[in-house]
Amino acid sequence: MARTGRPRGFDPAAALRSARDVFWASGYGSTSIQALVDEVGLERGSLYAAFGDKRRLYFEAVKLYWSEYEESLRSALARVPLLPALRDVLVMPAQLGAVASDPRAPHGCMMGNTVAELVPQDAEATALVAESFSRFARLTAEALRQAQERGEITVASSPEAQAHMLLVLAEGTALLARTGTDPELASAAVDAAIAGLRPTG
Repeated sequence: MARTGRPRGFDPAAALRSARDVFWASGYGSTSIQALVDEVGLERGSLYAAFGDKRRLYFEAVKLYWSEYEESLRSALARVPLLPALRDVLVMPAQLGAVASDPRAPHGCMMGNTVAELVPQDAEATALVAESFSRFARLTAEALRQAQERGEITVASSPEAQAHMLLVLAEGTALLARTGTDPELASAAVDAAIAGLRPTG
């Protein structure tokens, strides 16, 4: 018998996580409403009632992705010394390259994927991505500034410039991971960038 509404015990947070995982693996354009229905476990009408249309559901899924990412980023940036923590943050996307052949596995950075698919044509997507990347840069720059004061990081360039370099590296690594780039090669690139942040002399 077909479902006629929300299943008993419907958990919106769990449903959103399921939708996030589908979008993360397949992207916005390649994810059908039927795929979301099958994964989330709701009829179309109930899915729309709970989350709105596919576009709205996608943005909510991206926001969930970023909130969880930012939580882990904040935790990493609070560690002392900072450089090993930064390395952990930056090599994480590289590991996704090892599962690029699995259609159900996460692929790259979901925010970066949004750039590839929806920016700049979609103004809301553009604003969401810009704010998220700006938050990454601000949080990372502040951690780098403190690390400079402790003598852990070179002062040859500003914390802001260093933070933007790391943003470019993080998103570039995530993009390459989608193509199946060797994780060891990507990790070596991260190590080179980390080495460049160490004070000289």
